[in-house]
Amino acid sequence: MGLIVQKYGGSSVADAEGMKRVANRIVAAKRDGNQVVVVVSAMGDTTDELIDLAKQITPIPSGRELDMLLTAGERISMALLAMAITNLGHEARSFTGSQAGVITTSAHGRARIIDVTPGRIQEALAEGAIAIVAGFQGISQDTKDVTTLGRGGSDTTAVALAAALEADVCEIYTDVDGIFSADPRVVPTARKLKTVTYEEMLELAASGAKVLHLRCVEYARRYDLPIHVRSSFTTNEGTWVVKDHPQGGEMEQAIISGIAHDKSEAKITIVGVPDRTGVAARIFQAIADADINIDMIVQNVSAAATGLTDISFTLPKDEGADATAILQKLQGEVGFASIQYDDQIGKLSLIGAGMRSHPGITATFFGAMSEAGINIEMISTSEIRISIICRQADLERGAKAAHAAFGLDADSNEAVVYGGTGR
Repeated sequence: MGLIVQKYGGSSVADAEGMKRVANRIVAAKRDGNQVVVVVSAMGDTTDELIDLAKQITPIPSGRELDMLLTAGERISMALLAMAITNLGHEARSFTGSQAGVITTSAHGRARIIDVTPGRIQEALAEGAIAIVAGFQGISQDTKDVTTLGRGGSDTTAVALAAALEADVCEIYTDVDGIFSADPRVVPTARKLKTVTYEEMLELAASGAKVLHLRCVEYARRYDLPIHVRSSFTTNEGTWVVKDHPQGGEMEQAIISGIAHDKSEAKITIVGVPDRTGVAARIFQAIADADINIDMIVQNVSAAATGLTDISFTLPKDEGADATAILQKLQGEVGFASIQYDDQIGKLSLIGAGMRSHPGITATFFGAMSEAGINIEMISTSEIRISIICRQADLERGAKAAHAAFGLDADSNEAVVYGGTGR
């Protein structure tokens, strides 16, 4: 008997028919002799609707009360799914994040999982029941308040539970057949990948690929837990996220695994920064103290006549206003000339472990951008990734151009989006 943890996104349980379809799939796994734990997201766009409702009440809702409100979406899903499974003749028990033993930090809206103590889940499994867990939520270790985990929280809940339960696999069900070489909504010729390494998936997730969240992949890598990403709308095998590509497999020889794009970043340029020791440290420490994540950084060569330079960096668009306000407070202390903010940028990334041993990747990538008429504003690289910043309006054209340049197009149009959201 195996132990499987399954996670279903909002598009998979968007309505009553979706619930029934998912319930049938869960019961089938149980009939195959497996113990089954299910993590479920809120139905469809419920979370967004609850956020909009809260903002109609107050423009700045309390973090504690907003978390209390948002966790209701997953609680609705878990209860309805348990009812659907019971209706099929199998026992199901639903649990909130706190009842499932998901213990987190106290940062409302972006809590991180500290520990998982799944005693009640193990008890339910031992008694032959299917355990249904509300994703995206937990309980603070310090305050004992309900918390939410932020974007991708249900994925992270599923992998954390799977690790704590020592599950054989964590299955992430979505509305596409797996992980593709590019977003199939943008590149219809994208091909499904059979396997992706944790390393490659971390870069894809950090670069804008939305099928798995970064924290979920980090957790899986830490515990060497295989993830199977597949569609809840078909029985097709999906994509396996594992430590290494299988020896002799088709993907072993691939140079590029995929292309990711991201429209959610903005660029800040600090103009006329004095080029002296400690200035950059002061700037970025202030940003770090506000818990704002910075992605790409470029510093120009200092002008000999003035001793001044420009520093540009990218960050999440929704944190741009906070970062700008922090820098404005520093202007007098640091002595820079001005701040420029640009939220019309896009990030395009090329990811593949094969880059390490194949020269010419950069030339091919930049050549494709040139032929597509795309101007590159910033460049960042790692061992297995090349990222550029360009105009947001050019981003999708760039993704298609890069995809074609590296021969990633599928032989047939297999990239089907069943639900429309990619989660």
